[in-house]
Amino acid sequence: MRVITQPDDGLAPILKAIKRARKTLDIVIFRFDLPELEDALAAAVERGVAVQALIAHTNRGGEKQLRKLESRLLKAGATLSRTADDMVRYHGKVMVVDRRTAFVLGFNFTAIDIKKSRSFGLATVNREIVAAVTKVIEADHNRVAPILSSPRLVVSPENARKRLETFIGKARRELLIYDANVCDDVMIALLMKRASAGVKVKILGSLEEKWHDPLLRVKALRGMRLHVRAIVRDRKAAFVGSQSLRKLELDKRREIGMITKDPRAVGKIAAVFDTDWKA
Repeated sequence: MRVITQPDDGLAPILKAIKRARKTLDIVIFRFDLPELEDALAAAVERGVAVQALIAHTNRGGEKQLRKLESRLLKAGATLSRTADDMVRYHGKVMVVDRRTAFVLGFNFTAIDIKKSRSFGLATVNREIVAAVTKVIEADHNRVAPILSSPRLVVSPENARKRLETFIGKARRELLIYDANVCDDVMIALLMKRASAGVKVKILGSLEEKWHDPLLRVKALRGMRLHVRAIVRDRKAAFVGSQSLRKLELDKRREIGMITKDPRAVGKIAAVFDTDWKA
């Protein structure tokens, strides 16, 4: 498992993976404004890679840009689908290369997310997770309900609430949370319950005002924009994804995240959190 840290790692890990693609490349796009990434996708098509892009049917303020991107990618030879309009948003950010490496990201393919925001992504070659991510992408291409085959994959609205409740509920010592909008009453009540049991809860982002309590320590991220949803549990497991602890993102939108217990990955996310907390 590899952690991609923004803005430190930039676009390099994504570009490197695309340039290494030999057979297939599946990508889900919610926002996109990076010419170098678009060029890399076009170059992949030119060398014979079957590039399949699933593009959000809408996003706030950027739908015209998405439609222009569709036209350019079609012209380049990519295969495109548009997400359904049955959910408020299709907000996941994932990529699968050669059906061997899956990327689950907290950031969009935009300059502001990659260059000016704190965010994370996870890259894995675990066959079970890669297959599970691929199944979700294919289901959304075909506009059918996804079959979720890995307990490590967190997908809204299918299983995110249950998986994250379980993940948080197992905390025994500490929860480190990046989240710009913690406001789901059930999730916050669960955080309060763990805090009352002695778990140290730290939130970088914001917490709904009615829930402010000394048991839940909250700080705003300083020095950069916050655009990730991540939770580190007891420094032994971590969640990274696109869903906040917010009812809309848990129950009404397509959001995708991943849970890892890889010690190096978890340790890296926790170390960055510690630095941001002190700052």
